Parts: sequence; structure tokens; C-alpha cells
Amino acid sequence: MNIHAIRAIYRFEMSRTRRTLLQSVVSPVISTSLYFVVFGAAIGSRMTAINGVSYGAFIVPGLIMLSLLTQSISNASFGIYFPKFVGTIYEILSAPVSSTEIVAGYVGAAASKSIILGLIILATARLFVSFHIEHPLWMLAFLVLTALTFSLFGFIIGIWADNFEKLQLVPLLVVTPLTFLGGSFYSIHMLPPFWQKVTLFNPVVYLISGFRWSFYGASDVGVEISMGMTLVFLGLCLAIVWWIFRTGYRLKA
Repeated sequence: MNIHAIRAIYRFEMSRTRRTLLQSVVSPVISTSLYFVVFGAAIGSRMTAINGVSYGAFIVPGLIMLSLLTQSISNASFGIYFPKFVGTIYEILSAPVSSTEIVAGYVGAAASKSIILGLIILATARLFVSFHIEHPLWMLAFLVLTALTFSLFGFIIGIWADNFEKLQLVPLLVVTPLTFLGGSFYSIHMLPPFWQKVTLFNPVVYLISGFRWSFYGASDVGVEISMGMTLVFLGLCLAIVWWIFRTGYRLKA
């Protein structure tokens, strides 16, 4: 394992965050804070508790997960797409660096940025609503696994995309709607029985449900199922990345 190569890619990607601090950190935190103000304080104070949890506290895990998913995909997809765009990807592919080391550097940096952002939003939420975390270790486990999984997913999107429009297509038209419909702002048990069953086909439901369980010990789906679905999606993304480097899909063309 070439640790120096992984460190070089990782540090380069992390340095890009410092250069774009407003876009990478400040903007998502401010956007999420507005959700806390509008939904947590203004609307939440007029709504009844859900599963014994105030509405403002109930949406905290969902909003953190919303930012985590979108930023993980964005960081990883742009990180690998830009070398393709300017042509420096060929220098990386021709260097004595394995595909595992390339993925570890890019995906590790994207996941690290998302985890840091998630923790910042978690701390910021304390300024607006009162909440507690019953299972902090499980919370960190879901946070890390989700960031890692969707950073891999973003890495795949960055390789697949051949223009900036496609780079934004999946996050805007697929991931964000699935997150909003995945129980970020409500419990799926509040839906009619038919739509409860339909919602279970949304993979984001399991991520948000498991993450919310780590906070309050209550969830829409069993925590074992949530963790299992997260690991299945992680394994699927790893398999696709392995296939991409094995075939050279959109890398060597």
C-alpha cells in the first residue's frame, strides 16, 4: 500500500476545501440553519411531538443526513471529475499508484469533509433546538458509513459524467427528492398505509431512520435493517468502482 500516494491525494483534496470555505462549509451550514429556524422554531412550535420528541428535535437527524448525502456526492464527484476535465487524470493513472490508493485518497477526503460538516451542523443545531443523543457510538457509525457510502456514489457519478450538467443531474433530480421523501421532516407512519409501503422502496428511508434511532431510540425501520441496507449499498458502490477500474470505463477512453 502506497501511503504517500494516498496522503498526497487526500491532502490535495482537503486543501481545496480551505480554498473554497464559503462554498464547502459556510453555505451548507447557513442553509441548514434556515431549516432549523423555519421548521424547527417557527413551524415546529405549532406541531405536536412525534414519538415523544418535539418536532424541532425530530428533524435534526434528517437535516444532518440531507446535508451529509448532498455534500458527500458533491465533494467526491467534483474531486474526480475535475482531473478528467483538465486531463490530469492520465498522470494519476500512469503513476505507480493502484486503483485502491486512488479511491482511498479521493473518497477518504470527500468523506472526511462531509463528516466534519455533519458535526458542525450537529453543533449548530444546539443553538436552535434542544435534543439528546442516546447512542453516540451508533450515531458516529451511521455518520461515517453514510459519508463513505455516498462519497463512493459521488465518485462513480464523477467518472460517469462527461459534462458539468450531468455532474449535478443525479444529486438534484434523484438524491435530494429521495431525501425529502425519505422521512427527513416526518415519520413514515404518518402516511396512509399504501404510501408507507411505497416509501420502503426509498433507500434513504433506512439511512435517516437508523440515524434518528441513534438520537432518540425510536425509528420507522428496525436499526438492524437500516444498518444492513447501508452496508448493502456500500458493497454495491465498491463493486461498481472495482468494475470501473477493471474495464477503464470513462477513464482510459
